[in-house]
Amino acid sequence: MHVGCLAVLKKRAEPVLQQTLFGAVLDPCSSRRLPICTQPRSRRPPLVRRGPICYVQGSASDTAAQPAVSEVRIPSSLREVDNGKILGFGAELSEDHPGFHDAEYKRRRMDIANIAREHEVGDPIPCLRYTPEEVKTWGTCLHELKKLYPTHACDEYLRTFPLFGFREDRVPQLDDMSRVLQQHTGWQIRPVAGLLHPRDFLNGLAFKTFHSTQYMRHHSKPMYTPEPDVCHELLGHVPMLADPAFCDLAFSIGVASLGADEKQIWHLTKIYWYTVEFGVVREDGIIKAFGAGVLSSYGELEHMRKGGAEFLPFDPFAKQPKMSYKDGYQKRYFVLDSFEDGADKLRQYCQTIVQPQFAYLIAGNGNGSMSSM
Repeated sequence: MHVGCLAVLKKRAEPVLQQTLFGAVLDPCSSRRLPICTQPRSRRPPLVRRGPICYVQGSASDTAAQPAVSEVRIPSSLREVDNGKILGFGAELSEDHPGFHDAEYKRRRMDIANIAREHEVGDPIPCLRYTPEEVKTWGTCLHELKKLYPTHACDEYLRTFPLFGFREDRVPQLDDMSRVLQQHTGWQIRPVAGLLHPRDFLNGLAFKTFHSTQYMRHHSKPMYTPEPDVCHELLGHVPMLADPAFCDLAFSIGVASLGADEKQIWHLTKIYWYTVEFGVVREDGIIKAFGAGVLSSYGELEHMRKGGAEFLPFDPFAKQPKMSYKDGYQKRYFVLDSFEDGADKLRQYCQTIVQPQFAYLIAGNGNGSMSSM
């Protein structure tokens, strides 16, 4: 990672969330939207940027090939957070992926992945013309999940959800969603070609930036995806990123990841998995979902509420269980008593591993900020 100066942004007063209908203030997909067939720009390498922040390839658990902590360079800006180390995208689908035998689907994903790789920090996120089939997939997913949200989703999610004006007949654009987040919590979205390497993804959180895919899951299974897709990002992650208390939790994970060794990165990745992805919170004695992996899955939401899994108190100091990717629904969930309590516990843990020069950012409850450019 690169060692450099840190710019601390001025404190922003937390804005009051307003339930405005997004479609009323932003134009729907129009002539300004870009097609997905753009030519690669010659000034960017095709896969990995110059000056990567680390030299890791493959699984984060494969420590044999990892650099020592002294060799890990710390990004001084979002530009130095490498968004090119993708663990899988496009034609590299596994055989059990619903789109594995669909050549057109794979070409489409590759085109969208290329656009993400060509995006420059500070530029608007290119808008995509989603196909009628993709819009239908999005609409089906939104229609079904909205049935469960009132009883299964946490209060913070229900409070921020209306800010985005989700409609079944239009797939939201990441650039529009990013502007809403910037208005309410100061966070932003950066497009990514696929599943990003854990270190780079967590580093992005330190710059209050969420790396998001833009491609759609395969139409044959609109309620299932084995990997992050735009439905998962928009319906699972985006509404929670408009909540300040939740953002404090994610920010602490990101700051702690800067300069962390590989063992610490793997532990932080598991903490992220059991909070941001599959976290639940207790509200008036009832377990509600706030993790994106739960909120974007009809089956996972039902599984969580039926009590078919083990519920354990959240303890970031404890050894975290193995993450379950393809073993069906989660076997256990870690419960927060509140986001404030969860963020406080997480800050206490992160302060034990964070690099000394970043400790004040965590102690400041997320009010400090890394430079975003």
